[in-house]
Amino acid sequence: MDFSSALPTFVITLREGVEAALVVGIVLAYLKKAKQSDLNSWVYGGVLVGLLVSGVIGQLFGWLIANLGTVNQKYSPVIEPLLEAVFSLMAIGFLSWMLIWMTQNARMMKQNVEGAIGSALSHRAGAGWGVFALVFFAVLREGFETVLFIAAKFQQGLVPALGALSGIAVAAGIGALLFKWGVRLNLRLFFMVMGALLLLIVSGLVVTSLGHFDTAMQTLAQLDRKSAGLCFFQERFAKPQDRDCILGPMVWNTSKVLPDDRFPGVILNALFGYTQRLYLVQAIGYGVFLITIGSIYFQSLAGRAIFPIRKARSAISD
Repeated sequence: MDFSSALPTFVITLREGVEAALVVGIVLAYLKKAKQSDLNSWVYGGVLVGLLVSGVIGQLFGWLIANLGTVNQKYSPVIEPLLEAVFSLMAIGFLSWMLIWMTQNARMMKQNVEGAIGSALSHRAGAGWGVFALVFFAVLREGFETVLFIAAKFQQGLVPALGALSGIAVAAGIGALLFKWGVRLNLRLFFMVMGALLLLIVSGLVVTSLGHFDTAMQTLAQLDRKSAGLCFFQERFAKPQDRDCILGPMVWNTSKVLPDDRFPGVILNALFGYTQRLYLVQAIGYGVFLITIGSIYFQSLAGRAIFPIRKARSAISD
């Protein structure tokens, strides 16, 4: 059994799970300080339902992919890689936005969450539902990011799910260490490392998505001669065998040195989108994305401190 596909889902759910655990910990600390611990069950309910709904969304994505792929039998070889490419673009956009947004707003997390929970408690009749909604949407948001990534990679089956569940379990453990036992952890360093890993994973997804688009266009050109012009590079250059459909000339071919279907290439492929055959458009896309989003991320990181967990822990002891 190939466990490499579990690694990226583990990394993503670990990072996003810790963010959700911070929200849950802040809410529990606030309820204890406000002597409203009887509402804790609403918090745990929000976590549970958020995880369940994330799982249902994942199943719906799987069903959608399977059914769209069989709508037109002739073009089914085109539809699947095209869907992979579209989901990849969605995952790239969403994960990049959340990475930068979280970094820029980390300092305000405690204040924003406490403001929301305070507003919910002010309406005593619906306080439980307010607490539930706050936690539910926090967990669902993080869960949706993982589901979207899995859909983009078409990683169906047990192994990616095990990676996601392991990430959730470790994130829950980190939350317990922070808020229940008061263990000091360097969250700034944690989010810096996990953010850098996530940045590399999403950059690799750029390479993968371009490869899916190329596969779809190349297959379409073979099925329909009218679409042959889609393969720009193969149509307009003298040696089409040295160039891919829409990806241009090959930059490297490391299939004999570091194949992407054997260790350690398979790990690099699963985590960072490494491919043994890299083409010019993929290399440019990877570089532009990494430099652009990476610059924004590290500038945000330099100007913002990661959420000071000491304040949340002090709220528990008050």
